[in-house]
Amino acid sequence: MSSTTGHGTTAGADGGTQRRYLRRVTWVATLGGLLFGFDTGVINGALPFMVDDLGLTAFTEGLVASSLVFGAAFGALAGGRLADAYGRRRMIIVLAVIFLVGTLGSALAPGVTVMVASRLVLGLAVGGASVMVPIFLAELSPAARRGQVVTRNELMIVTGQLLAFSTSALLGGLFGDSHGIWRWMLVLATLPAIGLWIGMHFVPESPRWLAGHGDFGVALRVLQRLRTAVVARQEYEEVRSMALEDREREDGGFRDLREPWLRRIFLVGLGLAVIQQITGVNSIMYYGTQILVVAGFGTQAALTANIANGVISVAATFVGIWLLGRVGRRPMLLVGQIGTTSALLAIGLVSLLVPEGTARGFLILSLTVTFLAFQQGAISPVTWLMLSEIFPMRLRGLGMGAAVFVLWMVNFAVSLSFPILMDAITISNTFFVFVVLGVAAIVFARRYVPETRGRTLEELEHEFKSAAGTPRR
Repeated sequence: MSSTTGHGTTAGADGGTQRRYLRRVTWVATLGGLLFGFDTGVINGALPFMVDDLGLTAFTEGLVASSLVFGAAFGALAGGRLADAYGRRRMIIVLAVIFLVGTLGSALAPGVTVMVASRLVLGLAVGGASVMVPIFLAELSPAARRGQVVTRNELMIVTGQLLAFSTSALLGGLFGDSHGIWRWMLVLATLPAIGLWIGMHFVPESPRWLAGHGDFGVALRVLQRLRTAVVARQEYEEVRSMALEDREREDGGFRDLREPWLRRIFLVGLGLAVIQQITGVNSIMYYGTQILVVAGFGTQAALTANIANGVISVAATFVGIWLLGRVGRRPMLLVGQIGTTSALLAIGLVSLLVPEGTARGFLILSLTVTFLAFQQGAISPVTWLMLSEIFPMRLRGLGMGAAVFVLWMVNFAVSLSFPILMDAITISNTFFVFVVLGVAAIVFARRYVPETRGRTLEELEHEFKSAAGTPRR
Protein backbone atom coordinates (compact mmCIF):
# COMPACT_ATOMS: atom_id res chain seq x y z
CA MET A 1 0.00 0.00 0.00
CA SER A 2 1.35 3.43 -0.92
CA SER A 3 2.16 6.03 1.67
CA THR A 4 -0.51 8.27 0.18
CA THR A 5 -3.23 5.75 0.91
CA GLY A 6 -1.83 5.11 4.34
CA HIS A 7 -1.94 8.78 5.29
CA GLY A 8 -5.43 9.21 3.94
CA THR A 9 -6.80 6.23 5.85
CA THR A 10 -5.05 6.88 9.12
CA ALA A 11 -5.68 10.60 9.24
CA GLY A 12 -9.37 9.99 8.79
CA ALA A 13 -9.34 7.96 12.02
CA ASP A 14 -8.39 10.87 14.30
CA GLY A 15 -9.91 10.67 17.76
CA GLY A 16 -12.94 12.75 18.67
CA THR A 17 -11.03 15.04 21.00
CA GLN A 18 -8.48 15.91 18.34
CA ARG A 19 -11.19 16.49 15.71
CA ARG A 20 -13.07 18.84 18.00
CA TYR A 21 -9.90 20.78 18.80
CA LEU A 22 -9.02 21.12 15.11
CA ARG A 23 -12.58 22.29 14.43
CA ARG A 24 -12.33 25.02 17.10
CA VAL A 25 -8.98 26.22 15.78
CA THR A 26 -10.37 26.28 12.24
CA TRP A 27 -13.39 28.40 13.12
CA VAL A 28 -11.27 30.91 15.02
CA ALA A 29 -8.73 31.30 12.19
CA THR A 30 -11.44 31.59 9.55
CA LEU A 31 -12.78 34.76 11.18
CA GLY A 32 -10.05 36.21 8.95
CA GLY A 33 -11.99 34.82 5.98
CA LEU A 34 -15.24 36.27 7.34
CA LEU A 35 -13.59 39.72 7.48
CA PHE A 36 -12.19 39.20 3.97
CA GLY A 37 -15.72 38.50 2.70
CA PHE A 38 -17.50 41.23 4.64
CA ASP A 39 -15.04 43.98 3.75
CA THR A 40 -15.02 43.09 0.05
CA GLY A 41 -18.81 42.60 -0.11
CA VAL A 42 -20.07 45.53 1.96
CA ILE A 43 -19.02 48.07 -0.65
CA ASN A 44 -21.66 46.56 -2.95
CA GLY A 45 -24.52 47.88 -0.80
CA ALA A 46 -22.76 50.94 0.62
CA LEU A 47 -21.69 52.53 -2.69
CA PRO A 48 -25.14 53.77 -3.80
CA PHE A 49 -25.47 55.68 -0.49
CA MET A 50 -21.92 57.09 -0.68
CA VAL A 51 -22.33 58.70 -4.10
CA ASP A 52 -24.06 61.86 -2.87
CA ASP A 53 -22.37 62.04 0.55
CA LEU A 54 -18.86 61.84 -0.88
CA GLY A 55 -19.58 63.34 -4.31
CA LEU A 56 -18.42 60.27 -6.25
CA THR A 57 -17.91 60.24 -10.01
CA ALA A 58 -17.67 57.05 -12.11
CA PHE A 59 -13.89 57.15 -11.65
CA THR A 60 -13.86 57.81 -7.88
CA GLU A 61 -16.59 55.18 -7.43
CA GLY A 62 -14.29 52.65 -9.06
CA LEU A 63 -11.39 53.98 -6.97
CA VAL A 64 -13.26 53.55 -3.69
CA ALA A 65 -14.26 49.99 -4.63
CA SER A 66 -10.85 48.99 -5.96
CA SER A 67 -8.55 50.69 -3.41
CA LEU A 68 -9.10 47.83 -0.94
CA VAL A 69 -8.18 45.37 -3.66
CA PHE A 70 -5.01 47.30 -4.54
CA GLY A 71 -3.94 47.28 -0.90
CA ALA A 72 -4.78 43.58 -0.67
CA ALA A 73 -2.30 42.80 -3.44
CA PHE A 74 0.57 44.24 -1.42
CA GLY A 75 -0.78 42.78 1.83
CA ALA A 76 -0.64 39.36 0.20
CA LEU A 77 2.88 39.88 -1.16
CA ALA A 78 4.26 41.02 2.19
CA GLY A 79 2.06 38.69 4.22
CA GLY A 80 3.58 35.51 2.86
CA ARG A 81 7.11 36.59 3.72
CA LEU A 82 6.11 37.89 7.16
CA ALA A 83 4.27 34.65 7.93
CA ASP A 84 7.41 32.70 6.99
CA ALA A 85 9.60 34.89 9.18
CA TYR A 86 7.44 35.45 12.27
CA GLY A 87 4.85 32.67 12.23
CA ARG A 88 1.34 32.24 10.90
CA ARG A 89 -0.45 32.70 14.24
CA ARG A 90 1.46 35.80 15.32
CA MET A 91 0.88 37.59 12.03
CA ILE A 92 -2.86 36.77 11.98
CA ILE A 93 -3.09 38.49 15.39
CA VAL A 94 -1.41 41.57 13.85
CA LEU A 95 -3.87 41.43 10.93
CA ALA A 96 -6.81 41.61 13.35
CA VAL A 97 -5.52 44.98 14.59
CA ILE A 98 -5.09 46.26 11.01
CA PHE A 99 -8.65 45.12 10.19
CA LEU A 100 -9.93 47.15 13.12
CA VAL A 101 -7.98 50.30 12.22
CA GLY A 102 -8.95 50.16 8.54
CA THR A 103 -12.63 49.56 9.33
CA LEU A 104 -12.85 52.50 11.73
CA GLY A 105 -11.02 54.76 9.27
CA SER A 106 -13.37 53.96 6.39
CA ALA A 107 -16.52 54.22 8.52
CA LEU A 108 -15.49 57.67 9.82
CA ALA A 109 -14.04 58.99 6.53
CA PRO A 110 -15.02 62.65 5.91
CA GLY A 111 -14.16 62.54 2.20
CA VAL A 112 -12.86 60.49 -0.72
CA THR A 113 -9.17 60.86 0.19
CA VAL A 114 -9.54 59.43 3.71
CA MET A 115 -11.92 56.75 2.43
CA VAL A 116 -9.45 55.55 -0.21
CA ALA A 117 -6.54 55.64 2.27
CA SER A 118 -8.51 53.70 4.90
CA ARG A 119 -9.60 51.09 2.38
CA LEU A 120 -5.97 50.72 1.28
CA VAL A 121 -5.09 49.93 4.92
CA LEU A 122 -8.04 47.56 5.14
CA GLY A 123 -6.80 45.94 1.94
CA LEU A 124 -3.45 45.17 3.55
CA ALA A 125 -5.30 43.12 6.17
CA VAL A 126 -7.57 41.43 3.62
CA GLY A 127 -4.59 40.49 1.44
CA GLY A 128 -2.57 39.23 4.39
CA ALA A 129 -5.50 37.11 5.57
CA SER A 130 -6.02 35.69 2.08
CA VAL A 131 -2.49 34.24 2.25
CA MET A 132 -1.96 33.43 5.92
CA VAL A 133 -5.26 31.76 6.83
CA PRO A 134 -5.23 29.10 4.04
CA ILE A 135 -1.54 28.34 4.69
CA PHE A 136 -2.20 28.06 8.43
CA LEU A 137 -5.15 25.71 7.88
CA ALA A 138 -3.32 23.58 5.30
CA GLU A 139 -0.38 23.08 7.67
CA LEU A 140 -2.66 22.11 10.57
CA SER A 141 -4.83 19.67 8.59
CA PRO A 142 -4.43 15.91 8.06
CA ALA A 143 -4.06 15.01 4.37
CA ALA A 144 -7.43 13.25 4.10
CA ARG A 145 -9.33 16.26 5.46
CA ARG A 146 -7.24 19.12 4.13
CA GLY A 147 -9.74 19.95 1.39
CA GLN A 148 -12.65 20.29 3.78
CA VAL A 149 -10.65 22.19 6.43
CA VAL A 150 -9.02 24.72 4.11
CA THR A 151 -12.21 25.40 2.18
CA ARG A 152 -14.02 26.33 5.38
CA ASN A 153 -12.17 29.60 4.90
CA GLU A 154 -13.91 30.00 1.54
CA LEU A 155 -17.21 29.25 3.31
CA MET A 156 -16.47 32.04 5.77
CA ILE A 157 -15.55 34.42 2.93
CA VAL A 158 -18.89 33.94 1.19
CA THR A 159 -20.70 34.01 4.56
CA GLY A 160 -19.07 37.37 5.20
CA GLN A 161 -20.27 38.57 1.81
CA LEU A 162 -23.80 37.34 2.54
CA LEU A 163 -23.76 39.13 5.91
CA ALA A 164 -22.60 42.29 4.14
CA PHE A 165 -25.35 42.06 1.51
CA SER A 166 -28.03 41.27 4.10
CA THR A 167 -27.11 43.94 6.63
CA SER A 168 -26.73 46.54 3.88
CA ALA A 169 -30.18 45.67 2.49
CA LEU A 170 -31.69 45.79 6.00
CA LEU A 171 -30.08 49.10 6.94
CA GLY A 172 -30.77 50.56 3.52
CA GLY A 173 -34.42 49.50 3.69
CA LEU A 174 -35.02 50.81 7.21
CA PHE A 175 -32.79 53.89 7.25
CA GLY A 176 -32.02 54.57 3.58
CA ASP A 177 -33.14 58.19 3.91
CA SER A 178 -30.81 58.79 6.87
CA HIS A 179 -27.64 60.73 6.17
CA GLY A 180 -24.51 58.54 6.36
CA ILE A 181 -26.24 55.15 6.71
CA TRP A 182 -23.33 53.62 4.77
CA ARG A 183 -21.08 54.34 7.75
CA TRP A 184 -23.10 51.90 9.88
CA MET A 185 -22.85 49.32 7.10
CA LEU A 186 -19.05 49.54 7.21
CA VAL A 187 -18.51 49.73 10.97
CA LEU A 188 -20.10 46.32 11.65
CA ALA A 189 -16.81 44.67 10.58
CA THR A 190 -15.21 45.77 13.87
CA LEU A 191 -16.98 42.91 15.69
CA PRO A 192 -15.31 39.94 13.91
CA ALA A 193 -11.99 41.83 13.96
CA ILE A 194 -12.11 41.93 17.76
CA GLY A 195 -13.18 38.28 17.84
CA LEU A 196 -10.23 37.26 15.64
CA TRP A 197 -7.75 39.13 17.84
CA ILE A 198 -9.05 37.48 21.01
CA GLY A 199 -9.47 33.99 19.54
CA MET A 200 -6.01 33.72 17.97
CA HIS A 201 -4.42 34.04 21.40
CA PHE A 202 -5.88 30.58 22.20
CA VAL A 203 -4.76 28.58 19.14
CA PRO A 204 -1.38 26.91 18.45
CA GLU A 205 1.24 27.83 15.88
CA SER A 206 1.56 25.76 12.71
CA PRO A 207 3.58 22.59 13.48
CA ARG A 208 5.23 22.80 10.05
CA TRP A 209 6.37 26.37 10.65
CA LEU A 210 7.69 25.36 14.09
CA ALA A 211 9.61 22.42 12.60
CA GLY A 212 10.98 24.65 9.85
CA HIS A 213 12.42 26.91 12.57
CA GLY A 214 13.89 24.05 14.58
CA ASP A 215 11.22 23.86 17.31
CA PHE A 216 10.71 20.12 16.86
CA GLY A 217 9.50 19.41 20.37
CA VAL A 218 6.81 22.08 20.21
CA ALA A 219 5.81 20.89 16.73
CA LEU A 220 5.30 17.36 18.05
CA ARG A 221 3.19 18.60 20.96
CA VAL A 222 0.97 20.60 18.58
CA LEU A 223 0.51 17.55 16.35
CA GLN A 224 -0.40 15.45 19.38
CA ARG A 225 -3.22 17.90 20.17
CA LEU A 226 -4.48 17.65 16.58
CA ARG A 227 -3.97 13.91 15.87
CA THR A 228 -4.04 10.62 17.72
CA ALA A 229 -0.67 9.55 19.18
CA VAL A 230 0.26 7.14 16.37
CA VAL A 231 -0.70 9.51 13.56
CA ALA A 232 1.01 12.45 15.28
CA ARG A 233 4.30 10.53 15.53
CA GLN A 234 4.08 9.32 11.93
CA GLU A 235 3.35 12.81 10.59
CA TYR A 236 5.99 14.37 12.85
CA GLU A 237 8.72 12.14 11.41
CA GLU A 238 7.73 13.17 7.88
CA VAL A 239 7.58 16.87 8.75
CA ARG A 240 10.89 16.69 10.63
CA SER A 241 12.60 14.93 7.73
CA MET A 242 11.43 17.57 5.25
CA ALA A 243 12.39 20.41 7.61
CA LEU A 244 15.92 19.01 8.02
CA GLU A 245 16.21 18.60 4.25
CA ASP A 246 15.18 22.22 3.71
CA ARG A 247 17.59 23.48 6.38
CA GLU A 248 20.49 22.21 4.26
CA ARG A 249 19.63 25.02 1.85
CA GLU A 250 19.46 28.75 2.45
CA ASP A 251 16.06 30.32 3.13
CA GLY A 252 13.78 30.14 0.12
CA GLY A 253 13.77 33.06 -2.29
CA PHE A 254 13.26 33.95 -5.92
CA ARG A 255 16.71 32.54 -6.74
CA ASP A 256 15.26 29.08 -6.09
CA LEU A 257 13.17 29.49 -9.23
CA ARG A 258 16.28 28.55 -11.20
CA GLU A 259 15.29 24.97 -10.41
CA PRO A 260 12.90 23.91 -13.24
CA TRP A 261 10.40 22.06 -11.02
CA LEU A 262 10.07 25.02 -8.65
CA ARG A 263 9.73 27.46 -11.54
CA ARG A 264 6.96 25.35 -13.07
CA ILE A 265 5.02 25.13 -9.80
CA PHE A 266 5.47 28.87 -9.26
CA LEU A 267 4.07 29.67 -12.72
CA VAL A 268 1.16 27.25 -12.22
CA GLY A 269 0.37 29.07 -8.96
CA LEU A 270 0.36 32.44 -10.74
CA GLY A 271 -1.86 30.98 -13.46
CA LEU A 272 -4.35 29.62 -10.92
CA ALA A 273 -4.56 33.09 -9.38
CA VAL A 274 -5.25 34.73 -12.74
CA ILE A 275 -7.92 32.30 -13.94
CA GLN A 276 -9.79 32.57 -10.63
CA GLN A 277 -10.24 36.31 -11.18
CA ILE A 278 -10.73 36.69 -14.94
CA THR A 279 -14.10 35.00 -14.64
CA GLY A 280 -15.18 38.49 -13.53
CA VAL A 281 -16.58 37.22 -10.24
CA ASN A 282 -15.82 40.43 -8.42
CA SER A 283 -17.66 42.53 -10.97
CA ILE A 284 -20.74 40.80 -9.56
CA MET A 285 -19.63 40.78 -5.92
CA TYR A 286 -18.72 44.51 -5.91
CA TYR A 287 -21.20 45.90 -8.44
CA GLY A 288 -24.08 43.43 -8.27
CA THR A 289 -26.49 46.09 -7.07
CA GLN A 290 -25.56 48.43 -9.94
CA ILE A 291 -25.82 45.56 -12.48
CA LEU A 292 -29.35 44.82 -11.31
CA VAL A 293 -30.28 48.52 -11.42
CA VAL A 294 -29.06 48.70 -15.04
CA ALA A 295 -31.02 45.50 -15.76
CA GLY A 296 -34.28 47.08 -14.62
CA PHE A 297 -34.60 46.92 -10.80
CA GLY A 298 -34.97 49.96 -8.56
CA THR A 299 -32.16 50.66 -6.08
CA GLN A 300 -33.92 49.17 -3.04
CA ALA A 301 -35.22 46.19 -5.03
CA ALA A 302 -31.69 45.60 -6.36
CA LEU A 303 -30.26 45.70 -2.84
CA THR A 304 -32.77 43.08 -1.72
CA ALA A 305 -32.41 40.93 -4.86
CA ASN A 306 -28.64 41.00 -4.48
CA ILE A 307 -29.00 38.96 -1.29
CA ALA A 308 -29.72 36.00 -3.60
CA ASN A 309 -26.13 36.23 -4.83
CA GLY A 310 -24.89 35.90 -1.26
CA VAL A 311 -27.24 33.02 -0.44
CA ILE A 312 -26.25 30.98 -3.48
CA SER A 313 -22.56 31.65 -2.78
CA VAL A 314 -22.88 30.14 0.70
CA ALA A 315 -24.98 27.19 -0.49
CA ALA A 316 -22.61 26.47 -3.39
CA THR A 317 -19.59 26.59 -1.08
CA PHE A 318 -21.17 23.92 1.14
CA VAL A 319 -21.57 21.77 -1.98
CA GLY A 320 -17.96 22.51 -2.99
CA ILE A 321 -16.63 21.45 0.42
CA TRP A 322 -18.59 18.19 0.15
CA LEU A 323 -17.31 17.54 -3.40
CA LEU A 324 -13.67 18.17 -2.47
CA GLY A 325 -13.75 15.08 -0.27
CA ARG A 326 -14.93 12.96 -3.20
CA VAL A 327 -13.77 14.53 -6.48
CA GLY A 328 -10.37 15.59 -7.80
CA ARG A 329 -9.37 19.26 -7.71
CA ARG A 330 -8.61 19.47 -11.43
CA PRO A 331 -11.98 18.22 -12.79
CA MET A 332 -13.82 20.50 -10.36
CA LEU A 333 -11.83 23.48 -11.63
CA LEU A 334 -12.58 22.65 -15.27
CA VAL A 335 -16.31 22.19 -14.68
CA GLY A 336 -16.40 25.48 -12.79
CA GLN A 337 -14.63 27.37 -15.58
CA ILE A 338 -16.96 25.95 -18.24
CA GLY A 339 -20.02 26.81 -16.13
CA THR A 340 -19.00 30.40 -15.37
CA THR A 341 -18.04 31.13 -18.98
CA SER A 342 -21.40 29.82 -20.22
CA ALA A 343 -23.29 31.93 -17.67
CA LEU A 344 -21.35 35.07 -18.64
CA LEU A 345 -22.17 34.47 -22.30
CA ALA A 346 -25.86 34.18 -21.39
CA ILE A 347 -25.75 37.41 -19.30
CA GLY A 348 -24.22 39.26 -22.25
CA LEU A 349 -26.84 37.94 -24.67
CA VAL A 350 -29.76 38.77 -22.34
CA SER A 351 -28.39 42.29 -21.77
CA LEU A 352 -28.11 42.74 -25.53
CA LEU A 353 -31.37 41.18 -26.71
CA VAL A 354 -33.97 41.58 -23.94
CA PRO A 355 -35.55 45.04 -23.45
CA GLU A 356 -34.84 46.82 -20.16
CA GLY A 357 -37.38 46.07 -17.47
CA THR A 358 -38.34 43.69 -14.69
CA ALA A 359 -38.19 40.60 -16.95
CA ARG A 360 -34.60 41.37 -17.95
CA GLY A 361 -33.78 42.07 -14.32
CA PHE A 362 -34.99 38.67 -13.15
CA LEU A 363 -33.29 36.90 -16.07
CA ILE A 364 -29.94 38.53 -15.23
CA LEU A 365 -30.42 37.81 -11.52
CA SER A 366 -31.01 34.11 -12.29
CA LEU A 367 -27.90 34.02 -14.47
CA THR A 368 -25.69 35.75 -11.88
CA VAL A 369 -26.91 33.17 -9.36
CA THR A 370 -25.99 30.40 -11.82
CA PHE A 371 -22.59 31.99 -12.39
CA LEU A 372 -21.91 32.17 -8.64
CA ALA A 373 -22.97 28.55 -8.15
CA PHE A 374 -20.12 27.45 -10.43
CA GLN A 375 -17.66 30.07 -9.15
CA GLN A 376 -18.18 29.57 -5.42
CA GLY A 377 -18.96 25.85 -5.64
CA ALA A 378 -15.91 24.91 -7.70
CA ILE A 379 -13.44 27.56 -8.88
CA SER A 380 -12.90 29.58 -5.70
CA PRO A 381 -12.56 26.70 -3.17
CA VAL A 382 -10.29 24.73 -5.50
CA THR A 383 -8.10 27.76 -6.21
CA TRP A 384 -7.53 28.73 -2.57
CA LEU A 385 -6.99 25.10 -1.59
CA MET A 386 -4.47 24.36 -4.35
CA LEU A 387 -2.53 27.57 -3.70
CA SER A 388 -2.11 26.45 -0.09
CA GLU A 389 -0.96 22.97 -1.22
CA ILE A 390 1.32 23.18 -4.22
CA PHE A 391 4.26 25.25 -2.95
CA PRO A 392 7.03 23.48 -0.99
CA MET A 393 7.58 24.47 2.63
CA ARG A 394 10.60 26.70 2.06
CA LEU A 395 8.72 28.68 -0.62
CA ARG A 396 5.18 28.40 0.72
CA GLY A 397 4.88 31.92 2.07
CA LEU A 398 6.76 33.50 -0.84
CA GLY A 399 4.99 31.44 -3.50
CA MET A 400 1.49 31.90 -2.17
CA GLY A 401 2.19 35.57 -1.42
CA ALA A 402 3.30 36.17 -5.02
CA ALA A 403 0.35 34.20 -6.44
CA VAL A 404 -2.19 36.01 -4.30
CA PHE A 405 -0.52 39.35 -5.15
CA VAL A 406 -1.24 38.56 -8.80
CA LEU A 407 -4.77 37.46 -7.90
CA TRP A 408 -5.50 40.75 -6.15
CA MET A 409 -3.93 42.83 -8.92
CA VAL A 410 -6.18 41.14 -11.50
CA ASN A 411 -9.07 41.71 -9.07
CA PHE A 412 -8.04 45.38 -8.89
CA ALA A 413 -7.99 45.69 -12.67
CA VAL A 414 -11.45 44.12 -12.94
CA SER A 415 -13.02 46.18 -10.13
CA LEU A 416 -11.52 49.48 -11.33
CA SER A 417 -12.34 48.98 -15.00
CA PHE A 418 -15.80 47.40 -14.72
CA PRO A 419 -17.87 50.60 -14.20
CA ILE A 420 -15.74 52.38 -16.80
CA LEU A 421 -16.25 49.56 -19.32
CA MET A 422 -20.01 49.43 -18.65
CA ASP A 423 -20.19 53.16 -19.33
CA ALA A 424 -18.01 52.97 -22.46
CA ILE A 425 -19.03 49.73 -24.25
CA THR A 426 -22.33 48.72 -22.53
CA ILE A 427 -22.91 45.92 -20.03
CA SER A 428 -23.37 43.21 -22.69
CA ASN A 429 -20.02 43.84 -24.40
CA THR A 430 -18.31 44.01 -21.00
CA PHE A 431 -19.49 40.49 -20.22
CA PHE A 432 -18.44 39.27 -23.67
CA VAL A 433 -14.88 40.35 -22.78
CA PHE A 434 -15.04 38.05 -19.74
CA VAL A 435 -16.29 35.21 -21.96
CA VAL A 436 -13.15 35.42 -24.11
CA LEU A 437 -10.97 35.43 -20.99
CA GLY A 438 -12.93 32.44 -19.65
CA VAL A 439 -12.12 30.37 -22.72
CA ALA A 440 -8.42 31.10 -22.19
CA ALA A 441 -8.76 30.02 -18.54
CA ILE A 442 -10.28 26.67 -19.56
CA VAL A 443 -7.35 25.99 -21.89
CA PHE A 444 -4.81 26.80 -19.14
CA ALA A 445 -6.53 24.62 -16.51
CA ARG A 446 -6.71 21.68 -18.90
CA ARG A 447 -3.05 21.85 -19.92
CA TYR A 448 -1.13 22.87 -16.80
CA VAL A 449 -2.98 22.33 -13.51
CA PRO A 450 -1.89 19.17 -11.58
CA GLU A 451 -3.99 16.96 -9.30
CA THR A 452 -3.20 17.26 -5.56
CA ARG A 453 -5.99 15.35 -3.81
CA GLY A 454 -5.07 12.69 -1.23
CA ARG A 455 -1.38 13.57 -0.76
CA THR A 456 0.34 15.06 2.27
CA LEU A 457 2.15 18.35 1.65
CA GLU A 458 5.47 16.52 1.88
CA GLU A 459 4.38 13.84 -0.60
CA LEU A 460 3.28 16.51 -3.06
CA GLU A 461 6.71 18.11 -2.90
CA HIS A 462 8.43 14.78 -3.63
CA GLU A 463 6.01 14.06 -6.49
CA PHE A 464 6.66 17.43 -8.14
CA LYS A 465 10.41 16.85 -7.86
CA SER A 466 10.13 13.38 -9.32
CA ALA A 467 7.99 14.58 -12.22
CA ALA A 468 10.71 17.09 -13.08
CA GLY A 469 13.43 14.47 -12.82
CA THR A 470 14.93 15.93 -9.61
CA PRO A 471 16.39 13.20 -7.39
CA ARG A 472 14.84 12.76 -3.92
CA ARG A 473 17.34 13.18 -1.08
